[in-house]
Amino acid sequence: MTVESASREEAPQGADPQHPGAAGSDDSSGLRRGSLGVADIAFFVVSAAAPLTVMAGVAPLAIGTGGIGAPVGYLLAGITLALFAVGFTAMTRHVRSSGGFYAFITRGLGRPAGFGAATLALLAYNGMQIGVYGLLATGTQDALEALWGIHVPWPAIALAGVFVIWYLGYRSIEFGAKVLGVLLLAETGILVLLAGGVLLDGGAEGIAVDSFTPGNVLVPGTGAVLAFAFAAFTGFESTAIYRREARDPNRTIPRATYIAVGFLGLFYAFSVWIVIQAYGSSHIMTAVTTDPVGLFFTATTEYVGGWAADLMHVFIVTSIIASQLAFHNAINRYGFSLAREGVLPEALGRVHPKHRSPYVAGIAQSILALICVTAFAAAGADPYRQLLLWMNTPGSIGLMALQAITAVAVLRYFRRVRHQEGRWRTLIAPLASAVLMTGAMVLIISKIGLMTGASFTTNTVLVSMVPVAFVVGLLLSQRVRRSRPEVYTHFAREPDEEDTAG
Repeated sequence: MTVESASREEAPQGADPQHPGAAGSDDSSGLRRGSLGVADIAFFVVSAAAPLTVMAGVAPLAIGTGGIGAPVGYLLAGITLALFAVGFTAMTRHVRSSGGFYAFITRGLGRPAGFGAATLALLAYNGMQIGVYGLLATGTQDALEALWGIHVPWPAIALAGVFVIWYLGYRSIEFGAKVLGVLLLAETGILVLLAGGVLLDGGAEGIAVDSFTPGNVLVPGTGAVLAFAFAAFTGFESTAIYRREARDPNRTIPRATYIAVGFLGLFYAFSVWIVIQAYGSSHIMTAVTTDPVGLFFTATTEYVGGWAADLMHVFIVTSIIASQLAFHNAINRYGFSLAREGVLPEALGRVHPKHRSPYVAGIAQSILALICVTAFAAAGADPYRQLLLWMNTPGSIGLMALQAITAVAVLRYFRRVRHQEGRWRTLIAPLASAVLMTGAMVLIISKIGLMTGASFTTNTVLVSMVPVAFVVGLLLSQRVRRSRPEVYTHFAREPDEEDTAG
């Protein structure tokens, strides 16, 4: 019995074309097939992580808490997520549904857990995407004031951003991939220029590798560095949700996943090490304490030029836009898949006749973003400390929880079906990643006050939203099972062979 046949026995496909998911077999009303290659999907994933924004905005905090050993924290996070990718990509070859996390978890742990994963994914991705409108507002304000001395109220910037992201997501997926490709090259290019300047000049105290010595890595602040580092990889796992639009997904998705996690891990560690060299190991902590916000800008001005620092202000804004577009596209495809499953309203499964984008799901997500941004603005909230951090906290923890649950699902799935993947892919790496991801999640929760700066009560509410969302999904699964058994039966189903061939 092959893996595919085992999957069909677990979730019968049925021949009735009228069940809620049948629309997916009609290519005339579906997403554009075979439009994304390895580079396109990798652009979506790396852009979601917003490398320049993470480095300029978050890396100074990591250095401040972990000292000059901070680069190793990013390497350790990258290694852990690479282990997760081993089992994750192995499963992408056997689970052909484009439901991403919830499809994998359904196959490994059952439909109730899959429903829980679906509701948690909606919370997590929306939390990440909507919260970043606060960062877009503050980043744009900083750029306008630094370059032209103009002040614009943050709600106006955030609300304008909602419409920009809606339009970019409304267009075809190929258009979005091209936009992200250009923006990603711009934001990484400016950091490469900084690196070149530092290396050619020799740094403030000569090029040193003391950041990687045990004495500087094994310090009390390393736990906080890991918390920042894991959060910096957010969104890398979204490769699987582009399965419908990928060319040769069994090859494209694994390659894009490994490229994304490998690039992010190495690029983050290298960039943090470079900025330490720019100031010197003996002076970096003073620089972080004195001006953490300007850490990368000052270094860029000194080693490249003021013009490059001005460009960095602009590219941080475009980096944030790229991140939001990547998350917006991911949310739209989750909504599209769940609508085609019959779980969400049918209208969310509609595809634009020209652009082949899930445009109704995009409209719904943008309306939700407008409501949330307007509510925070009306309440007089701070765009960074509240809109960003309060929305992103359940988002990042939720995505880590989904990764840990998915690692367990991979273990169970490959214990239940015949396969030829090998113990490394199906047992050792998934088990190690499940343990490490759970440990990382516990670590982040323990350091949550450092990351949010909020009260204990607020942090408790933010963290509690993650298990609550999962439980809501469990309860929803029981309701759907009783009231709409055909939807429950076909939840996270494998597509028909004809659909796959299309």
